[in-house]
Amino acid sequence: MELEQLLVILYLCLPLLAAWGLDRWLGDPQWMPHPVVAFGKAIAWGEHRLNKGRFRFWKGAAMSAIGVSAVFVLTLYLLRGAALVSPGLLLVLQVLLIFYCLAGTTLVREVRMVFEATDRSLEEGRRQVARIVGRDTSELSAQEVRTAALETLAENLSDGVVAPLFWYALLGVPGMLAYKMVNTLDSMIGYRNERYRQFGCFAARLDDVANYIPARLTALLMVLASGRLSLLAFVARFGSRHASPNSGYPESALAGILDCRFGGPHIYFGEEVWKPFIGQNNRLLTTRDMQVAIRINRRAEALMILLVVLTLAARLLV
Repeated sequence: MELEQLLVILYLCLPLLAAWGLDRWLGDPQWMPHPVVAFGKAIAWGEHRLNKGRFRFWKGAAMSAIGVSAVFVLTLYLLRGAALVSPGLLLVLQVLLIFYCLAGTTLVREVRMVFEATDRSLEEGRRQVARIVGRDTSELSAQEVRTAALETLAENLSDGVVAPLFWYALLGVPGMLAYKMVNTLDSMIGYRNERYRQFGCFAARLDDVANYIPARLTALLMVLASGRLSLLAFVARFGSRHASPNSGYPESALAGILDCRFGGPHIYFGEEVWKPFIGQNNRLLTTRDMQVAIRINRRAEALMILLVVLTLAARLLV
């Protein structure tokens, strides 16, 4: 590889590596404006006006498709405009947008705080885990609080780290932002309850498609990070048992690594949702399990960054 090619590869990877470093250092600072908050407000505005009367499925599908397309196009033109002003502005904007799309550090900190809070008191643990899960936490046992936190950690590794990086490698920063819009749509309206069953159906299916490869890639990276390739058989056995076509794969990878069991009944918006069990060892979870899970999470994240860097380099060299 010539020096010129190496310098170009480093320049292409600089926004990603800088943004990843910022996420490891800062997480999601509360004082910074976040595009996902704007996405959420736009979705809530549209849902309030459209999720009524006839043709709810088609109205929800149109809102979702337009929202994702608009984010992709607007980001593309924003970056092009920055490039016309100066390369430095383009670099800063890329770093900032990639940083906004990565959500690894914040969830790691939140999960650690859930375990620490639960060790102090069950009620404090319930309040803490309610910050990161959508289910009703008021009646959870200590075991269920810890299980919910670890399930969310595994899912977030896919949704908050691997999937955004996958779409970055495929479609650049615009693809990364568009994926975050897809994910935000699913988290807000992609439920199978009476209110969202029709209106959010398209958004939920779009999220399933967007996460199909990243979820399975996440499980593979977690297994590689554990150094126990035999766990791939465990993932193949339990990964498809989840109600979601994707969430079961990272969850099964973590359940296999920890030799524990996830799943069971959960309460969402007053309705009981039964999630099939992933794993068979219904043992008590401890703080050590949280520490192992976070270590695996971090290693898998680093492997994904390496994979994206290699993909960018290969694209340039071919």
